[in-house]
Amino acid sequence: MRKSAVSAKRKASEAPTVTHEAMVKGWMKDAAFRKEVARIEREELALLDVLLAARDASGLTQAQIAERMGTKPPAISRLLASLASDKQSPSVATLRKYAAACGKKLQIRLV
Repeated sequence: MRKSAVSAKRKASEAPTVTHEAMVKGWMKDAAFRKEVARIEREELALLDVLLAARDASGLTQAQIAERMGTKPPAISRLLASLASDKQSPSVATLRKYAAACGKKLQIRLV
């Protein structure tokens, strides 16, 4: 290894570590960040709660929901995880399939 690569490696290992809590605390000082967190909690997490409640009411497992939707269990896990992380919003068709798999109908309302 070259001398500069060794010193860069050493500097990286000596860098202070920051906890997740400290990072979030810092981010929460930013008004735009707080606004986005509030939006996610209000919209996406509410939808996640509705989907989980529908599954609980149906008495089905994720695997059974997946089978009824014509997909695999990891797809259901990704669907639910995407709502928790705001990475991607599910399509109306996917929500309709999920609702049907739970014995429900999808109803979208603007309030």
